Amino acid sequence: MNRRDWLQALLLSATLQPWQAGAQTGRHPRLADPPFACGVASGSPSHHGVVLWTRLHVADPLDPRALSVRWELAEDEGFQRVVQRGQTDTQAALGQAVHVELQGLPADRWFHYRFLVGDAVSPVGRTRTLPAPDTLAPRLRLAFASCQRWEHGYYAAWRHAAAQALDLVVFLGDYIYEYASPRGGVAPQATPPIHRVHSLRRAVSLADYRDRYALHKSDPDLQAAHAACPWLLTWDDHEVENDYAGVQGREGASADFLAQRSAAYQAFYENMPLPASVLVQGLQGLNQADALRLYQRHTFGRLARFHVLDDRQYRAVQACRHPSDSSAGTVRPSRCAELRDPGRSLLGPAQEQWLAQGLAQDHSAGGPRWTVLAQQTLFSPRHYGGASAAAQADEPTPTDPWDGYPAARQRLLDTLQATPPRNTVLIGGDIHQNYVCQVQADPTRPDSAVLASEFCGTSISSHSGATLARAQALQQNNPHVLLANPEQRGYALVELNPQRWHTTLMAVDDPGRADSPLRPLARFVVEDGRAGPQRDG
Repeated sequence: MNRRDWLQALLLSATLQPWQAGAQTGRHPRLADPPFACGVASGSPSHHGVVLWTRLHVADPLDPRALSVRWELAEDEGFQRVVQRGQTDTQAALGQAVHVELQGLPADRWFHYRFLVGDAVSPVGRTRTLPAPDTLAPRLRLAFASCQRWEHGYYAAWRHAAAQALDLVVFLGDYIYEYASPRGGVAPQATPPIHRVHSLRRAVSLADYRDRYALHKSDPDLQAAHAACPWLLTWDDHEVENDYAGVQGREGASADFLAQRSAAYQAFYENMPLPASVLVQGLQGLNQADALRLYQRHTFGRLARFHVLDDRQYRAVQACRHPSDSSAGTVRPSRCAELRDPGRSLLGPAQEQWLAQGLAQDHSAGGPRWTVLAQQTLFSPRHYGGASAAAQADEPTPTDPWDGYPAARQRLLDTLQATPPRNTVLIGGDIHQNYVCQVQADPTRPDSAVLASEFCGTSISSHSGATLARAQALQQNNPHVLLANPEQRGYALVELNPQRWHTTLMAVDDPGRADSPLRPLARFVVEDGRAGPQRDG
């Protein structure tokens, strides 16, 4: 079976989920039909292991009994050459999720995996281990993406990504959206457009968040993308609540919000291919500080090292935000001295120190060829009032992204300048727009040194709301912004080797069509040893 045949079979299995009911005994929960409705996934790969994931659906979600699940890892899609197999029990307290943490595998190898319970067999997924730490791999092919609100469009972008022969997917947040569907049903011409609706209420409880993941994961194209290769994952705000900051929700800090956040964090862990080690204080600690440690490093041999960041859990509350504000909004610097407070952090002090230590290691002899900061949003500043310093001094400043944490951004820039890795690239999402930027040592000086390259990708489906005219004006007023495009939905395709990083921004023609074609919007390249993107063609 070649890769195209395998992909077609995968898409079919994700859509139809064939299975046999088998005998159900009184000792186990009764399986729902189909039991593998959320598909399969793998993630957190290393050079010797990977996490395999699935979630069993049972007829009664409140049934407290466990299920015994078998798993197999093989060199071939027919499972004639099984490398490892085993058995594990689910826990009703974890939503019947399965996390299998494999170790002892050979480096830089592809495998097939599946799960079995009774006579039911899951779809088959493909995963891989990463190259050995001392190996300069010849190439890496990945996609990064974010923001997939279910109502705003279909996941045609994932269908195309699954066919790209990727080594990795890097997902940068807003996997689910907590909202109820807007009233009025399907409304493609509305603002925002609504292409499909669901009947779930606004997510607050653990059951609500579990249902929301089940909704998003029911999409066959998203399932296919998960099954095609391992994922590296972080979150943003909508996995809990729009614009939340640390322990503060829409209505400030409260016991109710901490309970909601704890439920959302648990549902995230249940539904993602993450190791148990991210639960640094166990399930009982999910309403505490450092509840789910998502910031991690992943090394693709000596070719690339990924610093995957978390800019939600540890951040200071948005500057000059009133506890009753429903969103972070904007402020004028002259009316908000807090905006310039040097102690405010987007990542939190501990994560800032962890990142600085990692960047210093990347700067040392034997460091990676490419250093990748995988974070949630746009890092580079955006000035709308004009190119002059006077025009920019007191313009409205968005408080939720890095613009709202200028001292924290400058600390990271100072670290990059003091101990520069060989090549630094920032990737982000959140704002539902494509941006390509030069990252400069001093954002207030257009002539300052270029330290890194930035690619901020648009959303998989979530609507932007920004206008093309506004984006073009922004690009004109910000020399470090090489591209700003708010109109497209899609993902970013990256191909890198020791000499070049190549990004292609991929856009679907129509997010309202599950079968929408995909096309390249723009191409940029970063040359080894030369900071800053350049247009490619």
